[in-house]
Amino acid sequence: MARQDKSSTALFLKELVLRPRQLGAIAPSSRFLAHAMAQWIVPQSDEYVLELGPGTGAVTEVLLEHGLSPNRLIAVEKSPILAEHLRERYPEATIIHGDAMHLEALLKAQMPNALPLRVVISSLPLLNFPADCAEAIACGIQAVLGTKGRLVQFSYQILRTNPKLLRAFHLVNTRVVWRNLPPARVSVYEK
Repeated sequence: MARQDKSSTALFLKELVLRPRQLGAIAPSSRFLAHAMAQWIVPQSDEYVLELGPGTGAVTEVLLEHGLSPNRLIAVEKSPILAEHLRERYPEATIIHGDAMHLEALLKAQMPNALPLRVVISSLPLLNFPADCAEAIACGIQAVLGTKGRLVQFSYQILRTNPKLLRAFHLVNTRVVWRNLPPARVSVYEK
């Protein structure tokens, strides 16, 4: 196991103990899950991609491998420890330490030239959040996406395909990734 992998795993476990509801996972996202999400970005594009809840960077790494330029990646991470880890790991990316509940204000203050966005990749455990919090995040995502912009969201509720909190979006694709711990559903919504 590479040193970076050990460092990321140790940070993940620390955050899991300190903030289990915020993390919302029992293990980092698998490469299979990350690839299912990354397929929705346009490689070598000049558009920005927003990643919400990047954690230790499991999905981030695959987004970059898929052809996203690091200087076109914006990531919003609530944990100050994980945000700093991501800044060290991906120095060319824009890593914003902040709460996705204030997404529109965060992006307008720090990356106004990136708006409107075409794709948001979300690893946030929206279904674990209180309803008002999840609704605020969904509204923020809708506000920063351009017309026909897409939200790529995963959840561990593999039987439920269209949560009410995303009712402002149109479901365009969904699939279960069985090779993840636990299995996860990747759903793609269009504004």
